[in-house]
Amino acid sequence: MLLLRRQCFKNCLRCRFVAQSRGNHVPREANAVQELQRITTEYVEAEDRLRLTGELSPGDTRVLWLSQRLLLRLLPHLCLWLEKQRGTAFPPDIEQSLELRAATERLGQEAPVRPAAHCRAYLVLAVDINAAGATLHLSLRGEDEADQVALKLPPLALRQWLSILHTLWSTAQWPASVWPDWVAQTDARRAADKRALH
Repeated sequence: MLLLRRQCFKNCLRCRFVAQSRGNHVPREANAVQELQRITTEYVEAEDRLRLTGELSPGDTRVLWLSQRLLLRLLPHLCLWLEKQRGTAFPPDIEQSLELRAATERLGQEAPVRPAAHCRAYLVLAVDINAAGATLHLSLRGEDEADQVALKLPPLALRQWLSILHTLWSTAQWPASVWPDWVAQTDARRAADKRALH
């Protein structure tokens, strides 16, 4: 007999399902979770939410809605993981600020991901976070079992996404207290640099 139980860890965002069979704990893959290959994140004022449009394969897209409440819980975990990815002797805030600025400058201009005509859309209710080596794996889950996609973020891509999220967060005029100083300072420096150039 196979029983499923939910095993939660100290940080409520990190959960996984474990199969229990005669006392042996075996990780179970429910259905193969599809991975997003490209994403576009936008703030939609009428919804007061972020819309993440992701491409699984050419022509196969998903629209995921991210609420401020979910992001308030998710962002500290993403930033903390990056802070643990130390590579220099600089103080952590300075190192992270420099890395974020370099990542932001490497953002290329790319056509945004547009939702297909009849793509699946859902509100993300939970995010499972798993670190595998130098990559952070996010599993974005909705209410239905079919509403789940994976997003793999190496440090560079995560820093770029955080930079985009911070810009959209400011546009939404949501409380800035969730952001560590190294994100806010980097964004302020980038804005000052743009003013100096124009």
